[in-house]
Amino acid sequence: MTQPNSQEAPLLRINALTKAYPGVIANEDVSFDIGTAEIHALLGENGAGKSTLVKMIYGLVKPDSGQMVFAGAPFAPPAPAAARQTGVAMVFQHFSLFEALNVAENVALGMENPPAMGQLAERITSVSRAYGLPLDPARRVGDLSAGERQRVEIVRCLLQDPKLLIMDEPTSVLTPQEVEILFETLRKLRAEGTSILYISHKLEEIRTLCDRATILRRGKVVAKTDPQQASASELAEMMVGTALKPAARVTGMKGAVMLEVRGLSMAAPSDFGTALKDLSFQVNAGEILGIGGVAGNGQDELLLALSGEITTAAGTVRMQDDDLSQQGPLERRRAGLLCAPEERLGHAAVPDMSLTENAMLTARVRENMDKAGMLDWGAARSFAQDVIKAFDVRTPGPATAAQALSGGNLQKFVVGREILQQPSVLVVNQPTWGVDAAAAAAIRQALLDLAAQGAAVVMISQDLDEILEIADRFVALNGGQLSASEPVEGLTLERIGLMLGGAHGMEVAQGAPAHATAPQGGPS
Repeated sequence: MTQPNSQEAPLLRINALTKAYPGVIANEDVSFDIGTAEIHALLGENGAGKSTLVKMIYGLVKPDSGQMVFAGAPFAPPAPAAARQTGVAMVFQHFSLFEALNVAENVALGMENPPAMGQLAERITSVSRAYGLPLDPARRVGDLSAGERQRVEIVRCLLQDPKLLIMDEPTSVLTPQEVEILFETLRKLRAEGTSILYISHKLEEIRTLCDRATILRRGKVVAKTDPQQASASELAEMMVGTALKPAARVTGMKGAVMLEVRGLSMAAPSDFGTALKDLSFQVNAGEILGIGGVAGNGQDELLLALSGEITTAAGTVRMQDDDLSQQGPLERRRAGLLCAPEERLGHAAVPDMSLTENAMLTARVRENMDKAGMLDWGAARSFAQDVIKAFDVRTPGPATAAQALSGGNLQKFVVGREILQQPSVLVVNQPTWGVDAAAAAAIRQALLDLAAQGAAVVMISQDLDEILEIADRFVALNGGQLSASEPVEGLTLERIGLMLGGAHGMEVAQGAPAHATAPQGGPS
């Protein structure tokens, strides 16, 4: 692995940056440097200050004090356009693309002075092929896979010829095969002299890819290390300040079938959605079923169908003796079927509402928060405080607006809010998306504990390590269809990755519950 030249001046030097908001210091006296032609990891638990720091580098936030020096010159970008002109580009965790436009049109929107569309299309084709990220400039973004959409974001940055490329959780929606392609691209960029600031909660990726790492905790730099010389657990301990315990699985006999889905079909809810096609599976009490899929293959639609938010065209959803197929979300919650969607801000939680109000929205029925037609806000506030305490949600209190929390802390609140209601069946989409190692471990343990108490858990996840760690069985969701299931024991990441990409060569379950064991063997 190429190491930055220690004799060269750093590309970016950060000296004593501080940024405070009312009631919290996001960054305090942060100092470190990024060398020329290095991949530098920025690590930290949720709320450690990573997002604020990169926003200051990219010109989205102005520091209260401190200085930056970029390529030997003072650097204080007043806006992202100024940062881009200096040579800083950023690929955000959430894609900023218009699905109705094609690739070239989306790239043009991200450029200050885009060339003529024909010339731009040629440049996109040339650059994307040169870096192993081939794109068709004429394809509509709404028709692209998640991995291809990320290519659009990266190529848009590369067309700016950046000296520093910031990447925030770049592999969260990629298969293992796509991750390898991305890593090869980043290594090629490094070899050509580009520096990369890489943010990820996937510590094995950091160890594989990065030259150096700076670790933040509660807004301060607490360590600088060579990630290749540290284990993932050591890196995690530096991030949170304590040793992490592996998830403890409680083994035992599985109970009766708790949730049975048969022949579930649903039209795509939008032009860019995915139709569900004859899905059948069942989950027993005490069991965790892992459903894996690359983003955009029907995960959101499956949760909408199971929660009752959208009525399905065909098929049944049964909980033991209850047919819930025609019931809405309120009735399904009352029966014990609870859901936690992937989109935490906007779907799982109302941004402007307090945590207390957001607790009321989903827990009113099961936690008896209404009496004689009046909402019991004291009960809602108490329940929200219980969630905050049980799941270590870093917030001033239950009166805080949901949008004021970091992404990881809001995720802990959203998942914890459903678990504490003691559901009989919990369907959760991306339970640890964007959360740090400690929070992810806590959420996974909570799901294991819930299953051990007799609940059935359906975990939809793009994190393959997560599926292997806590799920009992695995099914792949591809193009709105499910494969037959396999026991997680004995599955490899490579095999799962191929199944997620639709190259598994396995039968798609047609009318038969996914509880049946699929044929064993490698992909055909």
